[in-house]
Amino acid sequence: MKNMKNMKNITLIILSGMLLVSTSCNKYLDVNKDPNTATSASVELILPQALAYTAGAVNSLNTMGQQIGGYASNAGGYGGFGTSITYNYTSSEWSGVFNASYDILNDYQTIINKTRNLPNYNYFHGVAQIMKAMHYQHLVDAYNDVPYLDALKGSEVLNPSYTAGTVIYKNIAGSLDAAIAKINTGLANVNVVDLGVSDVMFGGDVVSWKKLANTIKLRILVRGRGKVTFSNSTFSSDGFLTSDALVNPGYTRDNGRQNPKWSSWGWSYTGTSGNKAWMPTFFAHGFYTGQKLVDSSRGKALFYNYPSVTSCNQLGNESLGVASSPDGSFWFPAPAGPLRVGTSAGNSIGVLKGPDAGLPLITASESYFIQAEAALYGIISSITAQAAFDNGINHSFNYLYSLPNKTLVGNPSALAATYKVDNASSPLVNFNLALTTEQKLEAIITQKWIALNMVNCDQSWNDYRRTLYPKLNNAAGATKYETFASLKSESTRPDKLPTRILYPSSEGTYNPTNVPKGLSPFTSLIFWAK
Repeated sequence: MKNMKNMKNITLIILSGMLLVSTSCNKYLDVNKDPNTATSASVELILPQALAYTAGAVNSLNTMGQQIGGYASNAGGYGGFGTSITYNYTSSEWSGVFNASYDILNDYQTIINKTRNLPNYNYFHGVAQIMKAMHYQHLVDAYNDVPYLDALKGSEVLNPSYTAGTVIYKNIAGSLDAAIAKINTGLANVNVVDLGVSDVMFGGDVVSWKKLANTIKLRILVRGRGKVTFSNSTFSSDGFLTSDALVNPGYTRDNGRQNPKWSSWGWSYTGTSGNKAWMPTFFAHGFYTGQKLVDSSRGKALFYNYPSVTSCNQLGNESLGVASSPDGSFWFPAPAGPLRVGTSAGNSIGVLKGPDAGLPLITASESYFIQAEAALYGIISSITAQAAFDNGINHSFNYLYSLPNKTLVGNPSALAATYKVDNASSPLVNFNLALTTEQKLEAIITQKWIALNMVNCDQSWNDYRRTLYPKLNNAAGATKYETFASLKSESTRPDKLPTRILYPSSEGTYNPTNVPKGLSPFTSLIFWAK
């Protein structure tokens, strides 16, 4: 593939206006058209826009998972938490998960349609298929049944039927195989159009795209195990992700061009503080401070001035004694000083890092933990469960201790080794002490939960609903370190948690015949959930 000189600068120029385009789900419903504005675009321009929108959607999913999945609780000095602490969700909560996903899916489908009979554009076609599969997995994991077979057909089908989540899982696993095949066909074509500057995640490296496809498929097979009969349970020889899949269309400290996680939790481009209404849970903090495990290195990389300045709460506790979140939130670790102040903040380790950092779709750490579970159940044999488990921990340290430019700070490998020594007596860290399959599963999912803290929290919520790990204790007398369930929970479940969000009200208005009805956030399960 060609070496694209000045790729980053060109990408930034291309996307400088793109990131300012409205992300509203109404962009496909505009009636009045400006004759001086383009009504179509090349796939070279659609792809980077779509990937940037995907990053925004993943950031929203992370925020949802952060609240539901036990990482964040309500901070002091704020009110109106409502269903965030009762879990009694209505169709108004998290509606963007549904609407934004289909908005973005239309972009990827447009690429697929435009390149279907263009062999020179096999790379673009394959990449769009991969991203389409990823978004559909997100939708199934949130809602179960969603429009699929009849969806993305524009005016041809205005009221698409809903397809069972199990069917979608089977189909998108197959579509990932087809995407890899499409890319391989492109590799054999000397006239194939390189992804070039349009690829704002892997920089045109199609092998990395194939690894991403394998990794998404593996996550699908692991999550659908025993529930879905897949047509093909093998993987291409390209392997799975061993590095972080980071979207970066040229993020920088400017209006509409910052990393969306930074804008949400750090500062605006003008230096105004982001979301201050949330703070860490005692449950999450206990994995660092010794209540459950000792992990000062990741604690220092994750939390503001850990441990002395990091305050915690249990979700639902609204007493006046709850601390307020500082400017930049508790999840920006830099100590007081230039790195912590407004428009000077950034260039840090941790999960926020800075306005110019790439946003992770899947980290190497998550990939290895998926492989660990897959190896545990015999889905793959390319790596042992223990080796993948240890790699998952190691890469979690690598991710936290990397700067926005991906430079590692200090020696994260040594820090990971110290972590394993400090917790050598715990089967949650020392895999050799996990003797049964269930104990090994608990170790894998718990470590993945720790690794995804404020990174991709929705994936942890998915895993909890599927495995009930990390283990919670809601019995009388349980401490605030033993459960992340809200004190104001209205859930009827033993764990006092919700099990899903509800379809947006727009589906009840515009697709009333097909949208499933009578669902409960406490009893209506995703097909793979317990």
